[in-house]
Amino acid sequence: MGLASAPSRSAAPSGRAGPGPAHWLRVAREAADDLATDAVAREQAGKAPFDEVSRLREAGLLTFLMPAGSQEGGPDRLTAYRVVREIAAADGAIGQLLGCHYFLSWSVRFFAGAASAARIEERSVAEEWCWGGGFAHQEPPLTLARTSQGLVLRGRQSYTTGVLVADRLAVRAVREDTGEPFAVVVDPTRRGVVIDDDADTFGQRLAAGGSVEFDDVRVTADDVLGSLSTDEDLLSPRVTLASPVGRLFSTQLLLGLAEGVLAEAREYSRTGPAAWHAVRPAGTPHDPRDPHVQSAYGELTVLTRSASALADQALDAVRGGLERGDDLTYDESADISVLVAMAETAAARAAQESTTRALDIIGARSVSARLGFERFWRNARTHTLYEPVTHRLRDVGRYFLDGAHPPFVLPA
Repeated sequence: MGLASAPSRSAAPSGRAGPGPAHWLRVAREAADDLATDAVAREQAGKAPFDEVSRLREAGLLTFLMPAGSQEGGPDRLTAYRVVREIAAADGAIGQLLGCHYFLSWSVRFFAGAASAARIEERSVAEEWCWGGGFAHQEPPLTLARTSQGLVLRGRQSYTTGVLVADRLAVRAVREDTGEPFAVVVDPTRRGVVIDDDADTFGQRLAAGGSVEFDDVRVTADDVLGSLSTDEDLLSPRVTLASPVGRLFSTQLLLGLAEGVLAEAREYSRTGPAAWHAVRPAGTPHDPRDPHVQSAYGELTVLTRSASALADQALDAVRGGLERGDDLTYDESADISVLVAMAETAAARAAQESTTRALDIIGARSVSARLGFERFWRNARTHTLYEPVTHRLRDVGRYFLDGAHPPFVLPA
């Protein structure tokens, strides 16, 4: 739906019954159009996005990635990236919420055993769970303590996506006795879980962020998915793909924000304010006849299309790595991680440039709260503060200079 979106490539057939990628991209565009109609009003109201999650659920976008082996089938799981990009172009916060949901629910495949992953996925689909939380390292960390009644989860996780609306929370916690980190899934209705709506960010207001307090929350063996240790004896090359898989959702979110603001700015340049051609001389700010305005749109389009092309390369690399499965090597995983890091950096720059300069192109009218152009800038800036590209550039530079593998760092 965006001005700078690259033509979508035809996806390979899934080989299973059920709607394929083209169907779900069409559903995503329809959902995005629906979200765009009241995006400004909803963002300004800042209410927890229960209604928005219901819209996604009704469209089937929470559960369209069916578990492997399901007879109902579905598209390539990487279709989720393009879905997130479509939604983010209309509403960046809901795009982040959906990307977080996909990544966390998909992470079960990386960290849990095959039987456990299938069981969790099937229940997630049957009950239409929305996932929230995150596996990023925090200080102080959540802890898993062994008591006479079994394992309990303790601590506080701050400012994590989706927690206000989640049916399941996926978190990182360390064993109190060994210090080893684990991925844990928790039902937020379980006794001892207290959710606090304290995110109070200037952007991504509808991403349902907040803090969660875990006060001796009972944890069963089935709730502990697996180790998040960076020890190569425990972390296989296949599992290391969890990092670029997550970062590619960040990349698509940023591209959606860039495409979304350019699409809205273009529409405003063409049609509003009403009859402005008749009342302004040529050459004034925002005049689409002005060569400087045309050059600015051209520059931002090239920037966003270039980032999109790099993201497509990263998407292909991730697909290839996933297809390699247990045959994937550490060197191959590092290549994929570095390519995704480059794509995320390029997308961040495209989002920051587009969301900032679109305001300059439109001029003083862009300060109108009614138009809501500034929400794109606030959303992009908030996301890039939580996911600073400086770290990605450092990883790329170290890899270029001496071949050092990027660290296993999961997105915030």
